[in-house]
This record gives sequence, C-alpha cells and structure tokens, in this order.
Amino acid sequence: MLWSFVFLLAITAVLRTWSQVRAALADRRVRLLLLAAAALVSANWGTYIWSVNNGYVVEASLGYFINPLVSVALGVVVLGETLRRVQWVAVGIAGVAVLVLTVSYGRPPWIALILAFSFGLYGLVRKQAGVQAVPALTVETGLQTPFALVYLGVLAATGSLTFGDDPANSAMLMTAGIATTVPLLLFGAAAIRLPLVVLGLLQYLAPVIQFLIGVTYFGEHMPTSRWIGFSLVWLALVVFTVDVVRNSRRNLAEAPV
Repeated sequence: MLWSFVFLLAITAVLRTWSQVRAALADRRVRLLLLAAAALVSANWGTYIWSVNNGYVVEASLGYFINPLVSVALGVVVLGETLRRVQWVAVGIAGVAVLVLTVSYGRPPWIALILAFSFGLYGLVRKQAGVQAVPALTVETGLQTPFALVYLGVLAATGSLTFGDDPANSAMLMTAGIATTVPLLLFGAAAIRLPLVVLGLLQYLAPVIQFLIGVTYFGEHMPTSRWIGFSLVWLALVVFTVDVVRNSRRNLAEAPV
C-alpha cells in the first residue's frame, strides 16, 4: 500500500493529474466510493498475500477463475442487468462447483470466495465512482497509507519489521508497489481500448498461471474431488465465454455499416 502510493504520486506528478485527484477528493460521493474501493482492494490484497504465504496458491487461483461470474451476478443483482439463458446455466454450473469444492475442502472455499467477491465488488464500486485509473488509485492508496503506516509502526515497536534489515529484501518490498500498481493501471487502460470479449478472455490468464504454479512448482495436493470442482468452474467459464463471443459476433454482423 505504502509503496504503491509513492509510485502513484510519482506518476501523478509526471502526468500532472493533480486536478483530477483534487476533484475526486472534493466530491463527497466519489470520496466515499473510493474509500469503499480502498477497503475492498485492501481485503483482496491481504487475503491474496496470506493465501500465497500459507500454501493456498491453487485456492487463490480459483477466486480469480470465478471472479468474472461473480461480476456478472453483481451486475444482475445490483445494476439490474439481464442474463441470457445460457449465461444463467454458466452461473448455475459455477454454483455447483462451489458446492463440490466445499465438500472437497471440508469447508467452503473461503479464500476463493473472499478474493472473487472483494474484487468483483471493487470493480462495481470503481464503475460507480467514474474516476480515471491513475487519480482513482492515487486516492485509494492515499486512503490506505495511514493505516499501513500504523501497522508498520506496530511491527517496528515489536521488533517484527524486516524492512531495512537487508538491502535486497528492502528493494524487493519497495518494488512490490510497482508490481501491485502496474497491472491495475494496465487493466484500466485495456478496458478503454479493448473489446470486452477480448478483455474477459485475457483475465483468465492470471488464474491459469497461478493454478499451474500452485500445482507444479509448489506441489499443492489436488484430490479427484478438487479436480472435479475446478473442471466445473472451467466448464462454466467455457459456456459463458462461448455465449459472449457468439452474441458479440451477432451484434457486429447486425450493426449498420
């Protein structure tokens, strides 16, 4: 959070978007929405970091696999959007997958659900705020930073702070801000420039990579029941994506030249 804020301040200075930051902070509604966005993305980041450090890389990848379907469900419930019959089938398959994985894990897949719903709600709140990527992220990380500083102060007081002990480790922690911020900025830029179908397909790359790393590099256990649950999630995504692609092509074909 802290180094993301520092990095975004530098970007804001280079792009000279201070006026947009001030405008976002001056509007009470936007300020509250960005505060909610900051809280949601904090929950997402915190859960993801904890899961990776505690051997739950595969379950974390599940969260980002089901995130697109959660976003669809939020669009229906909150924004009153409508789904086609095939899309409802995809959502239903995903629901069955969660039940199967609940049985497999012996508990609901809380990590995956927290990641999926926190990022889905984050996207919804950001959409409602209507602020460009750089100023929005600058405000969000600025709102997070005081809490981050307090936490770092507690770590320093208890002797648990590792920053500053090793130059290489400290440099890695500092660059974590860049690694955190750049994907979010690129996502915001891509959302403007790419068709939603292409953007949706590209979003599956991250959880695929996470899943492969969890299974191959970290060697996480995948019993048969868990493979079945993940396969149902992938089936739901295939059904949903094929329907979106077909509908997109149909709309392009019917559009006036």
